[in-house]
Amino acid sequence: MKIGIFLGHPAHFYIFKNVLIAFDKKGVDYSIVIKKKDLLEDILKISGYTYTIIREGRSDSKLGMLYSVLKMESGMVRFISKNKINLLIGSSLSFAGRVISRINVVAVSEDDAIVVPNYAKLVYPFANNVLSPVVCDNGKWNRKSVKYQSYHELAYLHPNHFTPDSKVVEKYFPAYTPYFIIRFAKLNAYHDIGIKGINTVIAQNIIDILKPHGDIYITSERELEPQFERYRIKINPLDMHHVMAFAQIYIGDSQTMAAESGVLGVPFVRFNDFVGRIGYLNELEDVYKLGYGIKTNELEKLYSTIRELINMKDRTAIFAERRAKMLSEKIDYAQFLTWFIENYPESARIMKENPDYQYRFK
Repeated sequence: MKIGIFLGHPAHFYIFKNVLIAFDKKGVDYSIVIKKKDLLEDILKISGYTYTIIREGRSDSKLGMLYSVLKMESGMVRFISKNKINLLIGSSLSFAGRVISRINVVAVSEDDAIVVPNYAKLVYPFANNVLSPVVCDNGKWNRKSVKYQSYHELAYLHPNHFTPDSKVVEKYFPAYTPYFIIRFAKLNAYHDIGIKGINTVIAQNIIDILKPHGDIYITSERELEPQFERYRIKINPLDMHHVMAFAQIYIGDSQTMAAESGVLGVPFVRFNDFVGRIGYLNELEDVYKLGYGIKTNELEKLYSTIRELINMKDRTAIFAERRAKMLSEKIDYAQFLTWFIENYPESARIMKENPDYQYRFK
């Protein structure tokens, strides 16, 4: 079987990173295809992987979005044909795979369908299966979903695969001097329309609260105002998780980095209009208490939550215990995903008939 892995975002590389390592050791035949997004291509180059790019058209209108999708679908058809792909998995262009090329397609997602409605409508109807966490609601496509007890972030930040290294942090600044990470996302994807996050005034207020308690480092997808440039850090993307792991607190309007902080046991404060709408983040916040989601109309709650975390006694030990509970109930997603791909479609049938099978991947 020849496997095609579609990566549409830098976070998708990390989901498959340890799967690719396992495939290389076993000699599994695969090819990578990507949509250019932020640092994705840079990360692949740094990591030494070859890949094919399928390009988007303009998507600044509904007609432009349709043209962009059609251009990408045609590129995917060429990729599948050239590489003789039998199984396409990832943030997949399912129509190109299943309908045109007649191959098996598995869509991988941890966002609820209501949060990414266009993606769900374009991809899920044509996928053989949708692979997602138990807490993810795929709407009318739940019937074709394969659900597992884990998160995307546990494919690369599970203790089986990741150990924080202070020496990596020391390349940039002292690892054991208290510091805070602030993240500004672009919030410009199609599913971000109408979504607000941290603006200039709020960012300055957060910095004023944090400043007496440690160093402040900002990582940003969007352009920074001049007053914040002195806090900006430029870090090799492959080092970022080590830097996050030694932070006191993470604060930002990014979903992925909030979840990454949570599974690392670093308290996170997430401030945007997605709060309350995304199942896996709700679970990290409400069940495991690893972070706090705050809506944009709750400004005073944002500031008070940051102050409470700063002043929390034994904060590190408390969050380590919460993380340990979460890990005890979740599986190693990289091990599970490797098995699932190698044994597909039999693996989908096994999971449907016996969901407890997944617990051997601890």
